[in-house]
Amino acid sequence: MNNCLLLAEIVQPPQLRYTSDNQTPVAEFTVQFPGLKEGDSPAKIKVVGWGNLGQEVQAQYQVGQRVLLEGRLTMSVIDRPEGFKEKQVEMTLQRIYNAGSFNTMAMDTPPAASAPPTPPAASSPPRASSPKPAQVAAPDLGNGPNYDDIPF
Repeated sequence: MNNCLLLAEIVQPPQLRYTSDNQTPVAEFTVQFPGLKEGDSPAKIKVVGWGNLGQEVQAQYQVGQRVLLEGRLTMSVIDRPEGFKEKQVEMTLQRIYNAGSFNTMAMDTPPAASAPPTPPAASSPPRASSPKPAQVAAPDLGNGPNYDDIPF
């Protein structure tokens, strides 16, 4: 199954348009995310949201916001008039989450919330190395058959 999560910055405002039958809204916008290696330029891809999701994107998201995108990736090959073929990546949006905003593409800097966890306080009692099994009461079988006599 083709499913992708992408943390990116919106670099082109979402534009809302409608299909040819003027029924379904479609929002298109461009996002960028850092390159894989240090020194690589940021990669940009086109994102498309359909229907109510498209209207939500156009109304609530703007340039500079960092978003977490969930959707399907597709790749198209286009013949350019210059005589070469160009590959274009597009994401069809299924869900979008606001991840804040920032001024630069320094997404490889960890946020303050991702600090290593602090060890437990020394005042807490030490845990036993092997927990004792819980005691389970035998069910009351009343005057029924003696189940201890089963031969297996």
